[in-house]
Amino acid sequence: MAPPSDAIAAVSQRLERFLDDQSTAWADAGDEALLMIRSGRATLVGGKRLRARFAVTGWEAVAQAADPGAHPDALPGAHSGAEPGDDVIAAAAALEIFHAAALVHDDLIDNSDTRRGRPAAHRALEADHVAAGWTGSAESFGRSGAVLLGDLLVAWSDDLLEEGLRSAVHAAEAREIYGYMRREVTIGQFLDIAEEAAFVRAPDAEHAERALRVASLKSARYSIERPLLLGAALAGADAAQTAALSAFGHPLGLAFQLRDDVLGVFGDSAVTGKPSGDDLREGKRTVLIAFARERMPEDERHAFDALIGDPALDAAQIAALQDTIRATGALDRVEDLIAEYARESDDALVGAPLGDAAVASLRSLARDATARVA
Repeated sequence: MAPPSDAIAAVSQRLERFLDDQSTAWADAGDEALLMIRSGRATLVGGKRLRARFAVTGWEAVAQAADPGAHPDALPGAHSGAEPGDDVIAAAAALEIFHAAALVHDDLIDNSDTRRGRPAAHRALEADHVAAGWTGSAESFGRSGAVLLGDLLVAWSDDLLEEGLRSAVHAAEAREIYGYMRREVTIGQFLDIAEEAAFVRAPDAEHAERALRVASLKSARYSIERPLLLGAALAGADAAQTAALSAFGHPLGLAFQLRDDVLGVFGDSAVTGKPSGDDLREGKRTVLIAFARERMPEDERHAFDALIGDPALDAAQIAALQDTIRATGALDRVEDLIAEYARESDDALVGAPLGDAAVASLRSLARDATARVA
């Protein structure tokens, strides 16, 4: 059972209304400014709306349990209606814009050409430069434009969040969670790119732990835990509800990122929208890679490291690296770890002071997050 489709539809409608307002606001700024607005809108096409779903379900989990008779310690001001208000819908939509910003910058950092089967933002801007017949380097324009586009999307996410929080009872709590999430993602992203260079100075036995630290900050918290807590805060969550959702969300977020790591090496490009083995070309130092290196002889490890991060890897080399990773048992170990985190996450819901229907939705979302193929 996923969050009500009408709530997620409301998130999409809120996004469209916000984007329409931006287009109107900048209509007199010239064609180039409108190119930026259109580029921002394009980044929000498609996607699973995962973060919005968790935010809405976090709100539901608390709102459904807000009966003072059943939960005498519930904070005053919690939503008691059956439908989330504009504060929740706008916050969920803001999360999607922030996610788009992170993807724009992530694709730029990783030199990725595609996203969701379409040109990545910097490549799309590069193509716009060519199509317009402008002078100078189209590639430089695309990269510079993508930096600014990501910044614009971050600003938009704040703008939309603030629109929703204007009359929210728990605006301060929501702002604190959202701000902390933004800092976590930024530090996590830096640790991710730093690890691609720093791993060589770290003991091999620490690589998996370091990769999990990156996964926690860059993805696990911002993909699942913080959206849950954001929605819950807007519903007036008490300490026990917050703790339960955090205990559910963080391990599930780690499982989600580990699944992403597997797909980054073994995923079907026709399904993921990115080339197969792209993480190998980008040199991602994930738990999967750390586990593989632990079981390799030293000479094989050196040869393996020499290939990881080579953007020119061809299909045969990718296939050989995939076979090597499988042969070490790393893939099986990561699958076991995903299952372990999923069990830990599910256990956190047992007896939690949350609405029963929302708990069912959380379990459904957990299955979607860990068993996905894209």
